[in-house]
Amino acid sequence: MEFLYEYGLFLAKAITFVIALAAIIAIIASSAIKQGSKKGHLEITDLSEHYKEVEEEVIHHLLTKEQLKEKEKQDKKAAKEQAKIDKTAAKNDDAPQQFRTFVVDFNGSIDAKEVTSLREEISAILMVAKPEDEVFVRLETGGGMVHGYGLASSQLDRVRQAGIPLTVAVDKVAASGGYMMACVANKIVSAPFAILGSIGVIAQVPNFNKVLKKNDIEFEQITAGEFKRTLTMFGENTDKGREKFAQEIEDTHQLFKDFVAEHRPSLDIAKVATGETWFGSKAKEMGLVDEIITSDDYLQKASKNNQVVEVKFATKKGLAEKFSKAASISAESFISKIWQNNRIFPS
Repeated sequence: MEFLYEYGLFLAKAITFVIALAAIIAIIASSAIKQGSKKGHLEITDLSEHYKEVEEEVIHHLLTKEQLKEKEKQDKKAAKEQAKIDKTAAKNDDAPQQFRTFVVDFNGSIDAKEVTSLREEISAILMVAKPEDEVFVRLETGGGMVHGYGLASSQLDRVRQAGIPLTVAVDKVAASGGYMMACVANKIVSAPFAILGSIGVIAQVPNFNKVLKKNDIEFEQITAGEFKRTLTMFGENTDKGREKFAQEIEDTHQLFKDFVAEHRPSLDIAKVATGETWFGSKAKEMGLVDEIITSDDYLQKASKNNQVVEVKFATKKGLAEKFSKAASISAESFISKIWQNNRIFPS
């Protein structure tokens, strides 16, 4: 018990330190915000051109000087012929349309804070995209908080509501809230060993009440509303509180299942909504995935016919944000285990 007591003191000190650190960061951040705007900007990258440049560079190293000269002649001849075709088509107002594949990356954290950039990227794409275009999302996340990933899923649903084909690619993992996002797509593609699924919910709450009582430490908590707090870390939990908490978990799981079933009606939801995860190949057999292919292969194929454009909303990181990020790297794991486990997560 002495060890638990010491451990409790350590936790208290650590929490105090993190709170103090957060306060310092907040003060610095507030000062930085007052000094200037932190609005971001869109970065547009033509991936089609990138693929062509890479191809040309490889060819340049593989061919001999004579072969390169011959290739340059052929390329110039082909370019002239294409220019004539384009000119004639422009005069006849019959120029072929080039469709676009818009690429967005989403690497999600526990609270899905990346949705701030996602909403900007989706809004920008919807301003110019046509029904013949495509939105391609490279998704990587193990999930997290329900409300954060619910909003992220809603952002992707804006694409479908606009009648634009949406494809989600999973190279590593799209589990829990990640699959909540993926299932919105018209098409899900996956690498063979990517991890998908985890259609379930989990919540964990450590309780130190017995340790506090053993050491004559009182804990007081005042709430208004019978179920304002169902379970607590330091108070004495009741059976009624546990039942209410368990019911909230079940309700959240049902919402999760209904959401997935609505977007992928062909799924046997009872079979896949067990909280289990599967590798890509198996996930395809179960209907969680439509095609086994990496995002690299998919985009290189798409670039043969479409203009592939990457859209990214970037924000300039100030001193306060850089300091905050450095501090959060060491503190995030600790905080998530101690405090965020008292929240409801998809799992």
